[in-house]
Amino acid sequence: MAATLRTDIGKLRKQNEDAAWFDEARAVFAVADGMGGHLAGEVASRMAIEAVQRMARENERPGIAALREAVACAHETILTHAQDHIECAGMGTTLSVLWLGENYAYIAHVGDSRIYRLREGSLTQITQDHSLVEELVRAGLITREQARTHPRRNIITRALGTHGENEPDLLVTDVQDGDVFLLCTDGLTGMVPDDEIERTLRDCGIEAAADRLLALALDAGGRDNVTLILCARKGAGAWNRD
Repeated sequence: MAATLRTDIGKLRKQNEDAAWFDEARAVFAVADGMGGHLAGEVASRMAIEAVQRMARENERPGIAALREAVACAHETILTHAQDHIECAGMGTTLSVLWLGENYAYIAHVGDSRIYRLREGSLTQITQDHSLVEELVRAGLITREQARTHPRRNIITRALGTHGENEPDLLVTDVQDGDVFLLCTDGLTGMVPDDEIERTLRDCGIEAAADRLLALALDAGGRDNVTLILCARKGAGAWNRD
């Protein structure tokens, strides 16, 4: 297992409300993109990551049940904190978690941060955005390209710590030798098209790719905080349950 992380405040924001963490030994990776008033988004994203860290400490083997519990814990912690601290009212966060087992990748996802997989040179978005523009795309009302510049592209329909919908998507996918996974906030995907991400991951090792992806997002305008984790899995076996 090899992994690397990059985060940057971007060119327009006054603080970095993204949070990210990984543990190579446990093969757990997570990114969160906070939202809310002054510094509240930073608090929410940090709390989400702390819930993932507790999950990793308390569970020896990956699984959906532990992921579901970690996400629920993060939501309740953020919601309670916002209720008790008026300055944090309305805060929330996205959360995307990847937990690699022997032959499976376990995923929990809320919001519009993303998890991708590069396999044999082809990039696939594994998670589905919980956003207004994604709903419009699925309904056939706008194209994928129009979604990139839609004036309401920043509206998400699911987040932790909010009173609206917050149930995570819980996914299981196979892992093959040579797979590269990308976890990132929309500060990357809102600035860099998928084909450019694919080309970068295909042509570079993960350290060089991480540097290049961050540079591409900043060179394109850096309108948001940019955070990404790249991890490459080695030695995955056949399609068997962990």
